Parts: sequence; structure tokens; C-alpha cells
Amino acid sequence: MDPGYPNHFSLPLLLLLVLPGASQQAPHSPQPVQIQCLESQMVVSVQRDLFGTGKLVQVMDLSLGPGGCQPAALQEDAQVVTFEVGLHECGSVVQVTPDGLIYRTSLFYNPHPVGNFTILRTNQAEVPIECHYPRWGNVSSRAVQPTWMPFRSTIASEEKLGFSLRLMNDDWTAESTSAGFQLGDTAHLQAGVHTGSHVALRLFVDHCVATLSPDKNSEPRYGIIDHHGCLVDGLSDSSSAFRAPRPRPDTLQFTVDMFHFVNDSRKLIYITCHLRVTAADQTPDQINKACSFNKSTKSWVPVEGPPDICTCCHTKDCGHPIRSRRLLPISAKTWPRTAPLQQQRVREADITVGPVFLAMNVSHHTPQEPNPDFMEKYAALSLGLSLIEVLVFTLVITVLVLLCRKHNSAS
Repeated sequence: MDPGYPNHFSLPLLLLLVLPGASQQAPHSPQPVQIQCLESQMVVSVQRDLFGTGKLVQVMDLSLGPGGCQPAALQEDAQVVTFEVGLHECGSVVQVTPDGLIYRTSLFYNPHPVGNFTILRTNQAEVPIECHYPRWGNVSSRAVQPTWMPFRSTIASEEKLGFSLRLMNDDWTAESTSAGFQLGDTAHLQAGVHTGSHVALRLFVDHCVATLSPDKNSEPRYGIIDHHGCLVDGLSDSSSAFRAPRPRPDTLQFTVDMFHFVNDSRKLIYITCHLRVTAADQTPDQINKACSFNKSTKSWVPVEGPPDICTCCHTKDCGHPIRSRRLLPISAKTWPRTAPLQQQRVREADITVGPVFLAMNVSHHTPQEPNPDFMEKYAALSLGLSLIEVLVFTLVITVLVLLCRKHNSAS
């Protein structure tokens, strides 16, 4: 790892409900989790307003690492909880790479009922934490503040070509401040590439897969986009599709109807997409395309380019991208606009967004209207039962009257 790069970690908050007010989070509010990677220890500072809703979490519900380390002494009215632990403490693990050392642990939020209440309004959360150290130089002088980028992932190449995948709000005007969803909701995803001083580029989402962990090869997994840009999730009972037209050639937007894996209690998913770029003036083809399935016409439709480039989405044979043994930087010299496809060097990257969290037992959707035929049958059945009850009651009264008369006659 280049010692000049900042350390970083992702935040998979297990947000079990879409917490009220999450969308009103102040744009410049302090990061809820911050880290100092020191020479022999890490200092983790946690805002008690962990979810940005104004509701403070209980200190006793926070712990660090599998060892369950507790925070340092805390005043009752404190807004920040601080953990100070050694790099090898609390069950942390270390990974040795050719260029550096990576110490990994997790911050755990495990809520407990308060007082005599037997309900919880939030579920557990886990925040993976990493400290990266170079294997050369003075470690203490190299320690830097990690950067927290919620619900998104960004990769920058050595040539400043940065790929990104972000969750957006419903009108696509800004990045979403929450990764909490309910079944029936639609996630708005925006893939992009920062071209810097490069020639104009066009971005494509080659394939996307949903998993229960950041590992795209883990099981179970579900394909959302496949066959070099075919949004196959749209073949199911969903409305998932690419958004057309693009806002810019270097940006591609698409929606995914939320789902969860059967028989899994975690109710979260990670979405990993493989992004690629071509020259902006290159005509889209079977390999470089963005195709959605139109249920009304039962056909595949491209965001741009000739319609026949989507034909292979049906046959599932869309060819293979031309790859070089070394991905060369895209520039006016190495990638002239007039160069044939065989000479063009495609830049690509895998980007993961998530986790995306699902609230399984709450629905904010309007209930469906009862079926008129069912209501008519229900009314007829109710009337019939009422008549039966009247007849039974009349019969009972008649029998009682007859018995009373018989008894009086016998007296």
C-alpha cells in the first residue's frame, strides 16, 4: 500500500428499520465512527447518535471486536464513546500483504431492552474496521485518519480513473443517506467513472451480483446484471431496469426492486458490479451495452445503440471482452479515438455497494383493495349465518314454551 494513501474502511450498518429522520441527516454532520491508527493501538470514537436520527444508543450496547472490549470511562452526558485498544487486542486479526499490514476488527452494536420493555426498535449492527500500515518507514509518522464512505465504494486507478457505485435518492439528485429498505422498495443505483483529464469515456456495467457478504464469489448469490450488460433481474416479477437516457456518457443509472435471500436471518445484501469503460464515441455493441427487458413487448431494449445489440441477452451468448495482459492507462496517446477496437485498452474494476438492509416485518405500502367477488360471497355467507342463528333461536324458544305448558298441565 502506498503510504500516501489514506486508510479506509466500509460501514455495513445492520439497519433493520428505516429509521425516522434518517433522510434529514445534516450534510456536514460529524462521521458517526472515526478511527485513529496509532503506532501500537487504535482509537475508535463512536457518536452515540450512531444512525443520525437524534436518538442516542446506550453505551452498554457497544463493544469492540470478538473479545467484546468495553469503552473507556464515559461521562453520563457524553455524546461520544471512545475505545482505546492495542492492535492485537479484542480478537483483532492481522493480514500481511507485500506492501503493508492490515489490522481488522469490528465495532458491534447489540441493543438491549430498556427498563421493563420487551421490545426493540433497532437490530444489531456491525461496523468492520481496518487500520493499514506500510511495511517500510516510520509507522508512527505514517498513521493517518481513515475515511468513512457510507453505503458506497470507490476505486481510483493509478491514472486517476476512479470508478464508483452509489445508492441514490428517489429523484436521483443526491446520494442516499440511508441504506435501509423494505421489501417492495426500489433501490436506485448509479455507476460512474471520474475521467479526469482523459478523453471522453462511456461507462458500462458488465455484470452485477448480490451476495450476503462483500465476497462476490460467496454463496448464495443472485445475478442482477449478466451477459455484458443485460439486466436479467428484469426478467423476474420485478421492474428493475436501466434508466434512459443517461445523464452523461460516464454515468449509468439503474433500479433494482429489493429482495432478500430465503431462510437467511441477516436480511442484508451486498451488490458487487464489474464496471468497464470504452471511448465515448465508440458505438455500443454486444459486449459494451446496457439492456433492459420490456415486459409489455417481451423484448430487450438498449439505453443507446442499435436494438440488435440486445438480442444476445435472450441467447445468453454475448461474446467475450478483449482483454490485454496489462490494463494500459487511457490517454490521447495510448487510446486514439480512431484506433480499432483491438487496439483499445479497456479499463475496468469491481465495485461493491452495501450492505443494503431490509426491514422484514414492516410495510408502508397501501393494502390492496378486497376482491369484489370475495366481498359479495362474504356478504351472502354472513346473511345465511344470521338467518340460521335466528331459526335456531326461534326453535329453542318454541321448545321451552312447549315444555313449560306441559309442566303446567301436569301440575
